[in-house]
Amino acid sequence: MMIGRWTIEARFGHKQQVIDSLKTWTTDIGGQIGWTADKVQIVTGSVGASESVVEVNLQVENLADLGASWDRLAEVEEHKQRSLNLEPHVVSGSHRWEVFRVVGD
Repeated sequence: MMIGRWTIEARFGHKQQVIDSLKTWTTDIGGQIGWTADKVQIVTGSVGASESVVEVNLQVENLADLGASWDRLAEVEEHKQRSLNLEPHVVSGSHRWEVFRVVGD
């Protein structure tokens, strides 16, 4: 199992708009590409982390599953418009993906 972590920084005073947008995106678009509510978690910086950071953590089986979901995402027209709508609320160039492997007991 792996965790894909998409991180962005909200502009000052815009964090709640980013969180709300990502919650709606997860419901409306994420489900179309297999990112169901049981696999997605939205978190934000609190103690010892920048408060402007907003992350979407996604549980996937392997890199092939993550790649396949990105391929499906590229075909969702509504995703492009949602990304444009989100842009004014985030620090330009702050987004990044990291992938972590879950280590069993």
